[in-house]
Amino acid sequence: MRLILLLILLLNSLPVVALSIYTEEWPPITFSRHGVADGMAVEVVREIQSRIHDNGGIDVVPWVRGYRELETTPNVMLFTVGRSDAREKIMTLVGPVAISQTVLLCRKGEAAGLLASGTALYSRPVGAYRGSIFADAAAAAGFVEVDLAPTPQVTAQKLLGGRYDLWVEGSFVVGAVLKDIHQPPDAVEVVKVLESLELYLAFSRGTSGKVIQRWYDALAAMKKDGSFRRIYNKWLPREIAPAEIREIGLTPAP
Repeated sequence: MRLILLLILLLNSLPVVALSIYTEEWPPITFSRHGVADGMAVEVVREIQSRIHDNGGIDVVPWVRGYRELETTPNVMLFTVGRSDAREKIMTLVGPVAISQTVLLCRKGEAAGLLASGTALYSRPVGAYRGSIFADAAAAAGFVEVDLAPTPQVTAQKLLGGRYDLWVEGSFVVGAVLKDIHQPPDAVEVVKVLESLELYLAFSRGTSGKVIQRWYDALAAMKKDGSFRRIYNKWLPREIAPAEIREIGLTPAP
């Protein structure tokens, strides 16, 4: 009996493996300011870290690199990640931390003409950033040619430069992307909404269930005490903060 108790104490005293935490340039949700991660979801993650005493850094990296780490390496957390059936099979998702509309955009003044083309709309090239769920959404909607760029900013520049007529993106980052490339917020307009997209904190295969539970509990507490809503509305004042909390997807490691 004493041996069993000793083993339990030893196991509980083992250090928790540190998470490698990645995010991307996707303002105002996640971005870097003077080399430091910032944004709505970054502020949420930092508050969770404070509550669970996790002092790990947040690396802002190209989306393709962060997603590759999430797919291939244990003990990785990437945010924010759009929920999909395919992703639920290979990662554990905690959230949602935001809900965005996936919108199809065009240059200002061209939406009516594009919609009037009917099904021919889907034969036109559409821009999206590489590896994003927005590229997947365009393909799922029936667009046969999806042009992939490394960032949303490059995609927007290609649209406004006439490389193609359509751009698919998350609704609440469009203004910030246009600002980044020194374009007015009305340089584009919405052709149609493709879907509503829940965004999550994503944990890679092999990440301990105990670690994920700590993050889940902290986010649940934030949603209960109102601190999550305050952060959300600070950055997205016209949006409604998602109140629900769930863990979905791949069953985490012990």
